[in-house]
This record gives sequence, C-alpha cells and structure tokens, in this order.
Amino acid sequence: MTVTFLMSAIAIGTILLFGCVGETITEKAGHLNLGIPGIMCTGTVGGCLFVSLYMGSLEATDSPSWIMLILSSLFGAFLFASLTGLIYAVMTITFRCNQNVTGLAITIFGNGLTQFLMHSYVDKSGFSVAGKIISKCLPFAENSNDVVKVLFGHGFYVYFAVVIALITAFIFNRTKIGLNLRAIGENTATADAMGVNITRYKYIAILLGSGIAGFGGVFYIMDYVKGSWENASTIEAFGWLSIALVIFTLWKPNISIIGSYLFGALYIAAFVFGNISSSGREVLKMLPYIITILVLIITSMMNKKENQPPAALGLSYFREER
Repeated sequence: MTVTFLMSAIAIGTILLFGCVGETITEKAGHLNLGIPGIMCTGTVGGCLFVSLYMGSLEATDSPSWIMLILSSLFGAFLFASLTGLIYAVMTITFRCNQNVTGLAITIFGNGLTQFLMHSYVDKSGFSVAGKIISKCLPFAENSNDVVKVLFGHGFYVYFAVVIALITAFIFNRTKIGLNLRAIGENTATADAMGVNITRYKYIAILLGSGIAGFGGVFYIMDYVKGSWENASTIEAFGWLSIALVIFTLWKPNISIIGSYLFGALYIAAFVFGNISSSGREVLKMLPYIITILVLIITSMMNKKENQPPAALGLSYFREER
C-alpha cells in the first residue's frame, strides 16, 4: 500500500512539476499565465496526435520503438503547447491585453479544442500499447525491493521533469540569461534601459514555459493512465493546481520538485484512503489550496524580497512610459 501510494504521488507530482516549472518561467518574465490549464490540454492532444501518427505508420509486424514514441510525444506536446502559448504571448506582449482575461480565455479555448480534436481526428486505438511502452521503468527496478521501486520504478518522463526543474533553477541563479529574465520580472523598465531585449525574452519565456507545461498533459495520458482518455478532463484541474504550486514553492524550480510530490501525495490521498468519510475526502482535496493560502500569508508577513512574486508580475509594459 505504501509503495503504491508513494509511486502514485510521484507520478501525479510529475504532472504538476511540468506545469509548475513552465508557469514559473513565464512568471519570472512578468506574465501571470492563467492559460496553463488549457495549454496543458493542447500539449496533451499534440503529444497524443503524434504518437497516433507514429503508431499508424507501422506495419502489422513492426514493434513500436520506445525512443520514437518518446520523441514523437515530446515533439507533439511541445509544438501544440507552445503554439497555444504563442497566442497568449501575442495578446499580452504585442497587443498588451489584460493577462488574467487572456489566460482564462486560453484555458477555455485549449480545453475545448483538445476535446474536439481528440474525439474527431486522433486515432486512439494504439494508445494502450504506446502507453505501456512509454511508461516502462528501468529494467533493474521491476523485481527489486520497495526503495528501488519507489526511486527508479518510473518511466522516462518522471526523471525528465526533475532534470528540467534543476536546469531551470541553474539558469535562473547562475547564468546571465537567468539574471536578465529575473530583472525583467522585477523591473522591466530598468532591464530595458540596460539594453535587454524585453520582447524577445518575454516571447521565449512564454513559449518555453508553455511547451514544458504541455509535457505534463501528455505524461498523464501516455504514462500515468497508460493511454486511457476516459479521465482526460482532470488535466485542466492539474493545471490550476500547478499554478497554486508556483506560489507554494516561492517561484523556485528546485523547491518545486519536493513541492510537486507533496501536492501529488495530498491529491491522491483522498482516493487512496477509502475508509474516510466523504466530507473528510473533500477536505483532503482542498489541502493543497489551503496550504498555498497559508504560504501566501506567511511570506507576506515575513516580507522578504526573495520570497515575493516578481514585482512586475501581471503588468503590461509600455516602453513610452519608461
């Protein structure tokens, strides 16, 4: 029971980790993207579509390649999610639309588009086979002890998410690119005066963050539920939880690794512990959001600069007002 619970918590946490890191990159550039739930949805349909196209290209006697399934799902998810993020970027950077309203519109659009494409154009017949291959763990972990299973009994995407989070943290804290990006999020006018290309950084941050968030959706379908589309509506809920996780982890990608697994454990606790009452189950479902609110209150009371959101978050930049 404990091993199953921990492995499920890590798997759910991986979905949240992709979304959290993607949103963190976007927010560091000063953009609050409430379209992440919809972007994760379009990332899902993109990854599933390319997996479907690859599976359909095989002959009856051919065996699907693990590498090709991973690459096709990654490419499709990143492509569709970043294109959806591009819509948000054009609206909020070029046309300076309200970020909150644009993000909500992207979420509604992304969810609807995903449902339409998946039901009308994507062949799901090969998903169960593809899902089993993509989610395959390291060979030595299959028949090992519980500790090894918890640490290494996962598919490629779980470790890929951790690597992305660590690389993002390194870029933020140790490189000039990260310094420029954080400067844009804190004081856009000052960064502009220093010669930083504001528009380029913002576009790249939003496209990259959106693409990474899209990985979370395709991971849920192709790895966690092994190719099933029955509970796909849950992806949007993971998107909202990912946005809350950004606040909980104080905009630090390295902390988001532990935070995502904690949120994953809290999320599935309501389903794993079946002996609790229905009211208790609902309380467990609310815990991640309650904890996020508490973190907001505590960090506001501490009033430390490093624990606060980027100062220019959610504000459109008008260069002529500099």
